[in-house]
Amino acid sequence: MSTQARGLEALVASSQEPGGATRVVAVTSGKGGVGKSTLSANIAYVLAQKGFKVGIMDADIGLANLDVMFNVRAAKTILHVLKGEATFEEIVVQLGENLWLIPGESGDEILKFSDATIVSRFLDEAQALENLDFLIIDTGAGIGDTIQMFLRAADDVVVVTVPDPAAITDAYAMVKVVSKERDEIEMVINQVKNPKEGEKIFETIRKVAQGNIGENLHLKLLGSVRSDDYVARSVKQRVLVCKELANIAPAHDIEKIAVALGNKKEHKMLEARNEGGIGTFFKKLLGQF
Repeated sequence: MSTQARGLEALVASSQEPGGATRVVAVTSGKGGVGKSTLSANIAYVLAQKGFKVGIMDADIGLANLDVMFNVRAAKTILHVLKGEATFEEIVVQLGENLWLIPGESGDEILKFSDATIVSRFLDEAQALENLDFLIIDTGAGIGDTIQMFLRAADDVVVVTVPDPAAITDAYAMVKVVSKERDEIEMVINQVKNPKEGEKIFETIRKVAQGNIGENLHLKLLGSVRSDDYVARSVKQRVLVCKELANIAPAHDIEKIAVALGNKKEHKMLEARNEGGIGTFFKKLLGQF
């Protein structure tokens, strides 16, 4: 397991491929228990394996979920950087080739910091992360204000749900809230029997959204992930499905989702519509932009 002391060395030393800043992808859900953290961790891993430089940050409850996914426990978080008690170099943990954990903190705590001097120093520190191609944000579940803060600041929002009536209802509620801030939202339907079930659930949500929110909303199905008992076991065993069980159906499904995100970033680069980057993300997050 890598130490935080070595966390940023490889990232700072690496040269970013030309053509675009960090793309910030917030993965969220209307309710808990839909596999959001498992998806976030595995998507980040696959993107890293594809050669992208990827950071992953837990923006919900510290390291509780990502600790399970990566078997990493970090002593300090972004909150310590804001307080001036640590640098980004001290908190970032390298998880593997091209993959770094940025230990997060709840939005409630981050919102307390609005002092211009503190924010300016924090943004200077954050420049160390500019070589990332992706920052995957694993947000909390629900439509609370602090969660929305992360969703507003991100370049992309991915809403995760499962084939459960309550989860689908909550996912639609999340889409409705997010649509007030952006007109493009992506979805992943997790734990489906087959891809057709995922498409059917998505179409149901899309039609309701189209009828109630309006034609300007572009709701896109990023992919569906098939259900498999091995996924639940992998969480308990602290292993990544896409790393240790790459041949099972859910791993293939997650890889397709990761590839779609990678292709989207490259497409944006070709269109010369670069992302705002880490600096812009944190400025929005801290209410400075």
